[in-house]
Amino acid sequence: MFDFLDSGRYDLLGAFWVTVQLTLYSAAGSLIWGTLLAGMRVSPVPLMRAFGTGYVNLVRNTPLTVVLVGCSLGLGQTLQITLGGGDFKTIGFRLAVLGLIAYTGTFVCESLRSGINTVPVGQAEAARALGLNFFQVLTLIVLPQAFRSVVAPLANVLIALTKNTTVAAAIGVAEASALMKTMIENEADALFAVFAVIAFGFIVLTLPTGLVLGWVGKRVAVKR
Repeated sequence: MFDFLDSGRYDLLGAFWVTVQLTLYSAAGSLIWGTLLAGMRVSPVPLMRAFGTGYVNLVRNTPLTVVLVGCSLGLGQTLQITLGGGDFKTIGFRLAVLGLIAYTGTFVCESLRSGINTVPVGQAEAARALGLNFFQVLTLIVLPQAFRSVVAPLANVLIALTKNTTVAAAIGVAEASALMKTMIENEADALFAVFAVIAFGFIVLTLPTGLVLGWVGKRVAVKR
């Protein structure tokens, strides 16, 4: 049933390595962008709050496929933005990372905002009474506690991001789901085996992530 894996025609590990790279780069960028968006959403500046709220509501409710295709067609083909890539493969990969960051950052933002809401208001008021400005209160007092409160939700976002990387196949990124499509076309008599192999690969990627980050979340949770 799994004879096609021994043929050497399919670079299964290479495809999943692309998936891992997409996940890691997008996760790092999403954490940074989501933190900035969360800061905007709780900012005392009305314009920043309006931008953060509008961006999150707009992008979060847009299908990821539309976001990635928009990055590919709008930025890559129309505006000729290459993000430093020299060939189609590299450009597509970097545009996919950009689209995933733009999309996943909204979910990171909302997770962090829920964590910010768990921090007692009195702590921020006490910090302001000591002379700290908004940025200092946010970075020194609020965010460290917020991050500790939302490790588990952020783990769920990371798992969802890992699975969402399959959408990158829509713009030609050769990750696991793109390989699965090729395998299905060539191995019509082994569809169950193809699905089983790809599904097992994603389980290997996501299950340990959930278990490890769930354990970390319990270890670092703020005791109220």
